[in-house]
Amino acid sequence: MKYYLIFLAFLFTACNPSIEQETPPNIIIILADDLGYGELGVYGQSKIKTPNIDALARNGMRFTQHYSGAPVCAPARCVLLTGKHAGHAYIRGNDEWRERGEVWDYIKAFDDPNLEGQRPMPTNSVTIASELKKAGYTSGIFGKWGLGAPTTESIPTKQGFDYFYGYNCQRQAHNLYPGHLWENEEKILLNNELIAPSVKLDSLANPMEESSYAKFTQTDYAPAKIHEKAISFIERNREKPFFMYYASPLPHLPLQVLSEEVEKYKGNFGEEAPYIGDKGYFPNRYPKATYAAMISYLDQQVGELVSKLKEESLYENTLILFTSDNGPTYLGGVDFEFFESSKPLTNGYGKTKGFVYEGGIRVPMIASWPGKIQAGTESNHMGAFYDFLPTLCEITDLPIPNNIDGISFKAALLGEEQTSHDYLYWEFPSYKGQQAVRMGNWKGIRKNIFEGNMEIELYDLSTDLQEQNNIATEHPEIVAQITSIMGEAHTPAELERFKIKQLGD
Repeated sequence: MKYYLIFLAFLFTACNPSIEQETPPNIIIILADDLGYGELGVYGQSKIKTPNIDALARNGMRFTQHYSGAPVCAPARCVLLTGKHAGHAYIRGNDEWRERGEVWDYIKAFDDPNLEGQRPMPTNSVTIASELKKAGYTSGIFGKWGLGAPTTESIPTKQGFDYFYGYNCQRQAHNLYPGHLWENEEKILLNNELIAPSVKLDSLANPMEESSYAKFTQTDYAPAKIHEKAISFIERNREKPFFMYYASPLPHLPLQVLSEEVEKYKGNFGEEAPYIGDKGYFPNRYPKATYAAMISYLDQQVGELVSKLKEESLYENTLILFTSDNGPTYLGGVDFEFFESSKPLTNGYGKTKGFVYEGGIRVPMIASWPGKIQAGTESNHMGAFYDFLPTLCEITDLPIPNNIDGISFKAALLGEEQTSHDYLYWEFPSYKGQQAVRMGNWKGIRKNIFEGNMEIELYDLSTDLQEQNNIATEHPEIVAQITSIMGEAHTPAELERFKIKQLGD
């Protein structure tokens, strides 16, 4: 009798067109690289054109209090993929794994894959890709990995992804016209001359002449090659649910973009002084025009992804999440003051990339899901990268893994009542050692830990978004709460490189 009833229920569902199984949504995470909170039109940027990303926000939801998992590349990506904040994550900083040899020698690393890549994650880590595979998703990553060298088990195709095309190594990504990229586990040579990022202008070259910079613009532009593969991935997987992690290398330095894109901005910012290059980044004749063009080129690629989804009749059932891995840089010819890259947060060294102040970790976040997310909405939900994994699990009806720190923000996406974090937590074992806690409107920061400082700065973000007025002495009870949270949220790092001895590691 039991099996007969099950059969009848199946027959009724199959024959009744009014009862439909909802098709799982395609999921795309677009992760910009070093894009500041204020560098998109929809977040107040006026000098750089970003019409496609702005349209994504107009047709979806703009988040105003969303945070990266860390103020630099590798740990931010680890936190995003694994759902663990930096007090529990395996990768807590950029680690070039120097004991292998001359890892910073660009030419030697090109020749020897054993010198390429960053410190690897553990084998079979729980990632968004490995979880979505359980729901039948095909997963692809396009862009920059940065979480394990080519010769290790911590490469995309061994961490849940079915397909990978892009940079394995963050150091190799310091050239956007590189000698190679990786396709799955195969090294793909590109039609470019191998030039190390330390190369400068020829000694007799005139820095005011555009022709002096010709060798820094070559044939195969990596962001364009990566984008082509992403478009092909959509075409190949139009008949089944897919997860795309589009980890663009833009607008991370060096200042390099297709010449025709620079032409669109040349002259817009007056007479430009050239950037002659330093700190391992290529020189550039028009640094402002090039930087603006890099962001607009990324915007163009976002528009092309949306157009492809519409062409394949996939747009209506695709969730797109657009964000950035951390705040803007202060190096390599980027004029962060001119572009007001972190506006309304604080700009500049010490307050942006590499630091746990708002400008280093608060990032743009836009969500689009036609028919699900109400167009033109704004959310002040306080969330972070470690919320992505549980959110996507809930959306795809997967159980949320144990031992993660994130909470799902699916309710916020759908305009429903959303569970809030008691606090958000960061730690960063670089730039002299840092911790931070966001608790309601309170923000606590401990910096210079490696120098023995254990004092906490306290800011009220409701009245002091730029973190200018340290009011720790006025609120000892809040400082005590944040001190306690910093102790509870931190666990000793498994890797020696990320241990903070002053915290008891």
